[in-house]
Amino acid sequence: MALAHELNPQDNTGDLNEESAGAPFGELIRDYKPLPGTIWRFGKPNYSRVNKTYFQHRTMVHHEGSLEAVVSKIVKNWEVESHHIHDIKQWQTMDIEKFKAAVNGGCPCSAQTMADIGPYNMLLGETKDYSGGSQTFADSNKTFSSTFPDGFAWEVLEVLAPPPNVLIKWRHFGPYTGSFTDKNGRTYKGNGEMFNLIGMCLAKVNAKLIIESLDIYYNPEDMIRPLVKDMVDPSTRAFGDDEGDGKTTTGGSCSNTAENCTVM
Repeated sequence: MALAHELNPQDNTGDLNEESAGAPFGELIRDYKPLPGTIWRFGKPNYSRVNKTYFQHRTMVHHEGSLEAVVSKIVKNWEVESHHIHDIKQWQTMDIEKFKAAVNGGCPCSAQTMADIGPYNMLLGETKDYSGGSQTFADSNKTFSSTFPDGFAWEVLEVLAPPPNVLIKWRHFGPYTGSFTDKNGRTYKGNGEMFNLIGMCLAKVNAKLIIESLDIYYNPEDMIRPLVKDMVDPSTRAFGDDEGDGKTTTGGSCSNTAENCTVM
């Protein structure tokens, strides 16, 4: 549930701009208001580019006030915090004392662990061509911003169960116009086609719609495999690549020693 967007390291305080909220498109899809004194991790994000991709290529238009529209806004606000505010004490979309996030039934990550390793690494873990364990938070953001320079958008396809246990079917999408570098340093170029990733999420929320846990289900290989089709320099392909290399998991990169749980 992560979005590629522009950053402004020189602008490190204040609210998001109207473009990030979606105002120019006539629909408020993100209404995040940071706490006073909040410091942005990489500078204040600008969602104007990813919003353009979202509005141009979304498949669902949810009525204002519908459960789908409410859930979509909650998740987009969650993304703002999980990607762009390092101090979990300044998070508002999650109950940081209770919060856990797990992928495909794997090891649950705490709020602090997710803040340390980043949502990309938490969601992807170890695949044939991507290693969440060897990427820093900043590395992973740079990787996927380079892969989807026009934005990697997210939409709610359907809400199958209401609060407090919200079951969501979702789609991640964006034109693959950039380049992706795998865990061995090999670079692949995008073909410009629309990338689509479908998954499910069970989100437990409290009476104020604050997130207490996320159980995410999808195939991480479906995220990476389409990105490694067209290598920039085929001569760098190692013998035996097609047989797979390195360790893989069913999804999720999390090390939480307090819970004696490691998946990496």
